[in-house]
Amino acid sequence: MFDKILIANRGEIACRIIKTARRMGIRTVAVFSDADRDALHVEMADEAIHIGPAPAAQSYLLIDKIVAAAKQSGANAIHPGYGFLSERAAFAEALVANGIVFIGPNAKAIEAMGDKIASKKVAAAAHVSTVPGHLGVIESEDEAVEIARQIGYPVMIKASAGGGGKGMRIAHSDAETREGFRLSRSEARSSFGDDRVFIEKFIVNPRHIEIQLLGDKHGNAIYLGERECSIQRRNQKVIEEAPSPLLDAATRKAMGEQAVALARAVGYDSAGTVEFVAGQDKSFFFLEMNTRLQVEHPVTELVTGIDLVEQMIRVAAGERLSITQDDVKLTGWAIESRIYAEDPYRNFLPSIGRLTRYRPPAETLSDGVTVRNDTGVVEGSEISMFYDPMIAKLCTHAPTRAEAIEAMSEALDDFVVEGIQHNVPFLSALMAHPRWRAGELSTGFIAEEFPEGFHGAGADAATLARLAAVALTMEILRKDRLDRLSGRLAPHAGNWRENWVVSIGGTTVVLASPTGVALLPLEVEIVLPGSEKPVTVTSDWMPGDPVWEGTIDDAALAVQVRPALSGYRLLYRGIDVVARVMTPRIAALHSLMPEKKAADTSKFLLCPMPGLVVSVAVEEGQEVKAGETLAIVEAMKMENVLRAERDLTVQRVAAKPGDSLAVDAVIMEFA
Repeated sequence: MFDKILIANRGEIACRIIKTARRMGIRTVAVFSDADRDALHVEMADEAIHIGPAPAAQSYLLIDKIVAAAKQSGANAIHPGYGFLSERAAFAEALVANGIVFIGPNAKAIEAMGDKIASKKVAAAAHVSTVPGHLGVIESEDEAVEIARQIGYPVMIKASAGGGGKGMRIAHSDAETREGFRLSRSEARSSFGDDRVFIEKFIVNPRHIEIQLLGDKHGNAIYLGERECSIQRRNQKVIEEAPSPLLDAATRKAMGEQAVALARAVGYDSAGTVEFVAGQDKSFFFLEMNTRLQVEHPVTELVTGIDLVEQMIRVAAGERLSITQDDVKLTGWAIESRIYAEDPYRNFLPSIGRLTRYRPPAETLSDGVTVRNDTGVVEGSEISMFYDPMIAKLCTHAPTRAEAIEAMSEALDDFVVEGIQHNVPFLSALMAHPRWRAGELSTGFIAEEFPEGFHGAGADAATLARLAAVALTMEILRKDRLDRLSGRLAPHAGNWRENWVVSIGGTTVVLASPTGVALLPLEVEIVLPGSEKPVTVTSDWMPGDPVWEGTIDDAALAVQVRPALSGYRLLYRGIDVVARVMTPRIAALHSLMPEKKAADTSKFLLCPMPGLVVSVAVEEGQEVKAGETLAIVEAMKMENVLRAERDLTVQRVAAKPGDSLAVDAVIMEFA
């Protein structure tokens, strides 16, 4: 077994690998760029070596620097994690040439499977079901259009060396094919250093299901069940689960055996994943093979009890797999939610900045329910524009899918993130979505269910009443705290006021608390609207706590709390409302107050996210039509096309290619 391994990665996956290595008694070496000098993985590792500037192309993607760091530290082996160099055959070859063990598959397997074009040819030869498409490299827009017409729309344009949703576009027409070809090549070049793309048929209403593999250097290979990864946005996975709600035992076996056959065909000898696109009728076609550890590997670990990182290390050290196919048992259900630094209320645009508050739910195992959080940040960490926007992977495991979903909902309610925008409200709303709960999934789920984007989950009257009761308890404690301050001229005296009006979510809720209040911990009886019988509300919340946790008539409730002007901002299950607790008289006066209107920005093109201006497609004085491209802004490795929403004339261009802009910075002004 190795004495010391270097981790050629960053963020949560580097931290994840360090945890297993530490448990195995193996010392670890971290590498870091300028942007990651104070990162969590650097702190966790036994040693850390600086490898260059913040851009990945000048640090994490440089093979020579990684090899030099390994030699400097005396590491026996390198684990690449996912992304960066993890699927680069040249990296594996360079390590072998320098006497360093690569904790991953052999270079020939990476070369055969890491290239999506070559992998489809190998899969077809191994009698694996494949999607119709053109397996050659496409050189021009005209050729791309000709091929797309031959296959038949819609088609998927994909980077041959791609992954993580980068370099992928769906096209429904010749025009979309031309634009998709340009963008896919550009993204592929900047993300992977390889601009080759290919085209295949896009399966309508598909599901994305993948099989986890393990192989060793002695010819053994097994599959560890499947993961359903159909909840995606812009081809990037958002929620994953194991097992899949679609598959039965026979289909699982057929997919698993095809995946193993493919692994044997290329002599695969590590952890890897064979991805399939599946129809709703359980038909399936080979999509690609990822010759690395997947982001979503924790859900497989939770349902099988097998540590995939440990298996990768043991296999790399030459050990035989200690697990046979008959040993693999799927127990319970696991769900993973990816917590991203993005603004769901602004079409999921990236968000960067410092985590002023970061308090994930406690990792627990109780009553058969597991909560696990894989993360690479702590409170105070910086979310950089140079890397992937994922903050954490929150996982739950329970005996049934319904229980795992409920556990995830509760864990998301407890997940506190401040300082940046994030997608926790969206994930919470997804967990409550009837179609998700029914398991009726497809890769178009988000686009179909949120066609106008995400604007927060709706709240019924009963939920608003419960949230109003929560707000009232907080106001009671706030007023009591003020009364206890020394030196106040007029502390509260007399009987507690019975009637209260809570303005919440565009409506008003009238509450009564006729029986008085017990404080610390708080217990109060509140009469909700439409009911004569009071409910008992209890909580040990204190002013300043970011999460209100308590019960309403013994039903547990967790609500995120933020200060708001004259009230409280409450976040619960994707609902985001401001509650203001007032006496009836003040409520009557408040209803007369005019509302402040937002400034008119319709004459400006504002940068929707912090990013780098790639190109500006118009000039001052130019007339443009609705739908035409105005500029392209790159953020977190994704290129975002900004288009004209209406016919207009450009009056002033305020930004140029290469400019680094903050959110809402003016790019151009219109006449």
